[in-house]
Amino acid sequence: MSRLPALLSITFLAATAASAASTQIHVSPNGNDHDVGTAAHPVRTLQHALALSRAHDDHAILLQGGTYRLTAPLHLTAADSGTSFSALNGEKVVLSGGVRIRGWHETNAGKHIWAAHVPDSITNSRQLYINGLRAHMTRGRVPVSLTKTATGYTASSDVMASWKNPSDIEFVYTGGNNIWSEHEVGLGAWTEPRCPVQSIVGNTITMAQPCWDNSTRRVMRSNIKRTFNLVGAKSVGKQPEYVANAFELLGTPGHFYFDRSAHTLYYVPRPGENLATADVEMPVLQSLVDGGGSASAPIRDITFSGLQFSYATWLGPSSRGGYSTIQAGYQVTGADGYARQGLCQMVPNGTCPYGAWTPEPANVTLAHAQHVIFRNDDFIHLGAAGLALGDGAQNNLVEGCIFTDISGNGLELGGVDKPLAPIAQFTSGNKVVNNLFRNVAVEYRDGIPIVIGYARHTLVSHNQIDHVPYSAISIGWGGWPDKVKQSPQLNHSANNVVSDNLIHNIMLILADGAGIYTNGLTGPDLANGQKTTGNVIYDQVGSGLAIYEDNGSSMITMDGNVMLDANFQDLGAPHHDYYNGQHGENFNPLAILNNYWQQGDEDSTGRNVTVRGNHLINSLREVPAPILANAGMQEPFKSELEKRFDELVPRHAPQSPSRVAVAPGNGFALVTFCPPVDTGNSPVRLYTVTGSTGQKMEVSSADLRRLGYLKFDHLANRQPVTFTVTATNATGTSEPSLPSYAVTPDARPLDRPQAPAKVFARPGAHGEVSVHFQAPLVDQKTTDNSITAYQVTIQPGGRVVTFTGRNVVTLPDTPHTTFDVITGLKPGTYTFSVAAVNEAGPGTPATTKPVKVK
Repeated sequence: MSRLPALLSITFLAATAASAASTQIHVSPNGNDHDVGTAAHPVRTLQHALALSRAHDDHAILLQGGTYRLTAPLHLTAADSGTSFSALNGEKVVLSGGVRIRGWHETNAGKHIWAAHVPDSITNSRQLYINGLRAHMTRGRVPVSLTKTATGYTASSDVMASWKNPSDIEFVYTGGNNIWSEHEVGLGAWTEPRCPVQSIVGNTITMAQPCWDNSTRRVMRSNIKRTFNLVGAKSVGKQPEYVANAFELLGTPGHFYFDRSAHTLYYVPRPGENLATADVEMPVLQSLVDGGGSASAPIRDITFSGLQFSYATWLGPSSRGGYSTIQAGYQVTGADGYARQGLCQMVPNGTCPYGAWTPEPANVTLAHAQHVIFRNDDFIHLGAAGLALGDGAQNNLVEGCIFTDISGNGLELGGVDKPLAPIAQFTSGNKVVNNLFRNVAVEYRDGIPIVIGYARHTLVSHNQIDHVPYSAISIGWGGWPDKVKQSPQLNHSANNVVSDNLIHNIMLILADGAGIYTNGLTGPDLANGQKTTGNVIYDQVGSGLAIYEDNGSSMITMDGNVMLDANFQDLGAPHHDYYNGQHGENFNPLAILNNYWQQGDEDSTGRNVTVRGNHLINSLREVPAPILANAGMQEPFKSELEKRFDELVPRHAPQSPSRVAVAPGNGFALVTFCPPVDTGNSPVRLYTVTGSTGQKMEVSSADLRRLGYLKFDHLANRQPVTFTVTATNATGTSEPSLPSYAVTPDARPLDRPQAPAKVFARPGAHGEVSVHFQAPLVDQKTTDNSITAYQVTIQPGGRVVTFTGRNVVTLPDTPHTTFDVITGLKPGTYTFSVAAVNEAGPGTPATTKPVKVK
């Protein structure tokens, strides 16, 4: 596998210099731990190489090409400071925590199910990979109706009581937007918790504890409808999105089931896979590299260069604790977590500090690490988060790395449990630059490629982040108490910079997130707060913002960013200031300067917020070319990492679409869905929607993006119908999605929509206007969810412009405002009449105040 020539030169020079002054220990998968570790006589294991290196003050471990199958994590301590681990001569080096599974035989020819024995030493794993492609746990819609109880559910029948190994079955609760037949059932639109089943007896389903209580009993404030954690809901929804890890669901190519009690692995091959010759890898270790130092004795000056970290799992979600998520992989854990954990001053006996929930572990983890370098490494085929540099991380560098096919978060920096640690011990001075994050949070889809807790002097710059199910970057924590007019968690964060990143195709499944999400206090004042500059963010599917300054976000400068095709807004409204004895009279200080966006806020200064010099656009073509060229990976990283990605990830059929939502009409149905996160390393060109009636319709990827939905005609009224969707790229076609919930077309008349709410327009500087609106109110709480477009009539002249897209179909049943931009206006004064459109036609318009266009 090729590596950066410049970095190879650096590595070569460093190794040459080291040969005269330090020990070089050579390792090979074909070596022998009884040898001395020279190039001619390498040792076999990293553990033995590390033991040899500890006899020296400065040491270089050189890894010859091949796969190193670890039987235990490589554990580092402060005594290992100064060690480097490098691929020799740029050869491909894989650090694997997996076991190869052989001896496959077909057990069910009708369903093409194959089986293999798993060694008795392997008690569990949550992942499987065939020839470098991830397989998926079995999944399907719940085959019964469920009524929630204090301990689980009462099912409408006992069909699941006969299922094998019920305590291995999991219920998954997906957030995302409420659209038509598809409802958000997580602990917030930004979450996807999952809880194991404990037992199924007859029609009684008992869920595992403490996951069930932590996911259904989060304590509520008595005076308002909010949990004391102030982040999300009290409980998951009434019905899970799907059921996973059941033998009875086998039958879909690319899906597997591990019968732990019988030590038997079942798998349905994809087209073209030959299990007699395939490399089938089951991750076993939960950690590949771990350790670090302490606040008083940090680990220092470690380098990992040119390595691939792969095939590790995480068994936490399989435990009775499940995955009871809060946000960004942080979870509520423990027997009384729902009532106490991280609630601090909010409840009696709450644990402190506020917001200190349990982080998702990583497969490569170092704490209290200083001057550690991860350069030119690949984090791929991992079952937890990829890399965690925990509390006390200082002056570390992550550069030229690829993060892909990771179950949870990509990179975690710092924590949320020590917001007021002494400055000398605070997470600070770390750099995350010129990395590629793609297809991250594959399994725990509320994960985020880059998650930063409380930190100082962090630089996140020139990274590319694309094709992820939720947000791209999250930085900061603890701001939510401003919802109840209390001071958010104080912290020592300051002077963090998020700059010049290229972010696109985000929030492909979940909602209420952003390209760049910030929470809490970012510095002591605006000059020393967070700088969010030069980032280019576009193509967002789930609703949210491009740059999201959420609760308590304060002291942020947002300058020179590009935001296009956000779903709802580019930036959110400022929050009231309750820090340091303030009582909310003013806003948290923000500076919004020189951005290119579609939101179009007018220049203003007041109450600690400055908006100045921003530019209204409607396409990337309107952005100065140097700004676009500067965002994302710099050369030579850009060319090299894309080339390396192609070598790591073979082209394959896309992942299935998800969350298929349907609205029935008279002889038709409207269908929308979430596009695949994993496109198979090739653009999706079309989608095929199939009704349970056998009818099919196709929609191109471009038309789906433009319209946000497909109209499926020629359906029989009063006949229930479900829909599945496949995605097709140049390599092949995905397996069908999970079916939609059934809907029944009928001939009931459809009224035209009422007038949209809160319609207004904001002019730009070159004949553009940003037109804003909310969905029509049917009553005080409900909006019309059959709307598929908004028709704007411009006066004078009568020109009509139609707005369509995902932001339109996700707008009903929300209090949010969305917008789009009209261009090509001559100077003058205009009004804009906005009418919602459904299948009956345009409804009653609402007209803006007159707007002067330059």
